[in-house]
Amino acid sequence: MTKNMLKFVTLEKNMPAKRSAEERREDFQEIYDEFATQKAVDQASRCSQCGIPYCQVHCPVQNNIPDWLNLTANGRLEEAYEISQATNNFPEICGRICPQDRLCEGSCVIEKGFESVTIGAVEKYITDTAWEKGWIKPTKVTRELEQSVGIIGAGPGGLAAADELRKKGYQVHVYDRYDRIGGLLVYGIPGFKLEKDVVEKRAKLLADSGVTFHLNFEVGRDLSFSELRDKHDSVIIATGVYKARDITVPGSGLDGIVPALEFLTASNRKGLGDDVPAFDDGTLNAVGKNVVVVGGGDTAMDCVRTAVRQGAKSVKCLYRRDRKNMPGSLREVVNAEEEGVEFVWLSAPKAFLGDDTVSGVKAINMHLGIADSSGRQVPVEISGSEHDIPCDLAIKALGFDAEDVPALFDEPGLEVSRWGTIMASYGTGQTNLEGVYAIGDIVRGASLVVWAIRDGRDTATAIHKYLSDRRGLAEAALAS
Repeated sequence: MTKNMLKFVTLEKNMPAKRSAEERREDFQEIYDEFATQKAVDQASRCSQCGIPYCQVHCPVQNNIPDWLNLTANGRLEEAYEISQATNNFPEICGRICPQDRLCEGSCVIEKGFESVTIGAVEKYITDTAWEKGWIKPTKVTRELEQSVGIIGAGPGGLAAADELRKKGYQVHVYDRYDRIGGLLVYGIPGFKLEKDVVEKRAKLLADSGVTFHLNFEVGRDLSFSELRDKHDSVIIATGVYKARDITVPGSGLDGIVPALEFLTASNRKGLGDDVPAFDDGTLNAVGKNVVVVGGGDTAMDCVRTAVRQGAKSVKCLYRRDRKNMPGSLREVVNAEEEGVEFVWLSAPKAFLGDDTVSGVKAINMHLGIADSSGRQVPVEISGSEHDIPCDLAIKALGFDAEDVPALFDEPGLEVSRWGTIMASYGTGQTNLEGVYAIGDIVRGASLVVWAIRDGRDTATAIHKYLSDRRGLAEAALAS
C-alpha cells in the first residue's frame, strides 16, 4: 500500500521545532517539541517504501520502519504503535536517544539530495501518542508458569528481557544496586535527551505487568551468585560496564579531575531531588568553572551539554581526531555547538597542570596518520605544538571497561574475555555456566541502548526454549 506515500520529492525534511539555544541552556528539559499530528503525517509520507528497506536492515532491533511510517501517513496510528512495539520494547526511549543519523536515518535511500525521513521523531510521536491515548497497557499473562528467571541489572537490556519473559508467563525478578529502575537511562543520560518520567512510566508498566524488582540489592552482598542461581531456574547477567578508562599522563591524580559517569550521575540525582553532597560542595558541579571534557563519544557530548546547563564559565571538548572521525552523534555535536561548547579537534592532553587542584590542561595538536587494522587513521602528535588550556574541572569521557565480574560475584568459573567482558554465545547469550546468560555491554563492551534491547529480546527467546525443554522433560518423567 503506497497511498499517501512517496512525497519526499515535494516535501522537505522537517524535524520537530527545537527550542532556542538560549532557552535550553537554562534547564534540563528535552530540546525538541512534539510533532503536531499533521507534521508527523507529512514527514512519515516522505518514505519511499523501497524494496530493500536499509533503515530496517541497519536497525539493531530490525524495526519494521516502512510499515509503521505507512500506517502513520494513513492515519492508522494505533496500528503504527503496535507494529513499532512488536520489535522494540521501548520505542519512545529509542526515538529520543538512538543515534539515528548513524543507524536508520543514515541508511535511508532517499538521503542523497532529498535528506532522510525523520524516523526517530516519528517513532517518538507514535509512542508518546499511544501513552496519551491509553493504548499501552500492562501485560495480561494467559498462562502463569512456575519457573522463574533472575535478572541482574535493571538497565535497558535487563528490562527488555524481563518484559519478553513476563509476556511468556515466567516469574521474573530483577535485581539492581541502584534505588531506581532504569540504570544508565536514569543516572547516565541527561534529562535534555531523555526526561526521567519517560523511563518511570515503563518501569511502572513492567511492575504492573508482574515483574518483581529488588532495588538497592547487590549480588555478593545481599545474596551470593550461587544462591541466586539456586533460587531461579535461569539467571541473566545484565550489569553493563561502569569502570571508567583513565588517562595516564602527569597530573592525572589532581583534584578536580573526575570520571564522566560520576559527573553525570551527580547531575541526574540532583535533578531527581536527591541529596548529593559532591554536587553541593562543587566537586561534581561545573558552575562558574572553565570545563574541559576529554573524549569524543556520546558520553562526552552528554558531559559538555550538562556543564553548559550547570552554568560553566566555558566548556571545551578535546578530541584527538577530527569531526568526521568522532564516534559520537554528529547531531549531538551540532546541538552542543549551538549551546556554546567549543570543540578542540585534533588535540589530546599531555598533562594536567596545578598544585593540588587542576588549573589547566597541557594539550598537544595531532594529525591523522595511516590507518590501523580497524581502518581508522591513527592520531599522531605534532612535535612542538603543546599549548595550555585553562581548566578548573576536567572530565574524563574516554569510555568504559568491564569490572571483574567473576571476582565481584565470587564465581571464578564464569568465563570472561581478555577485556573482562563475559563470554556468551552470539544470538542466545548463553555463558559456559548451565542456565546462566549474559547480555548487553557486559558482553559487547560499551555500546548503544538499542543493542542491549536487542540482546535482551534474543536471550529471552533462548531462555524460553531452554526452560520449555526442561519443563517438557519434567512432564515426561512424571508421565512415566
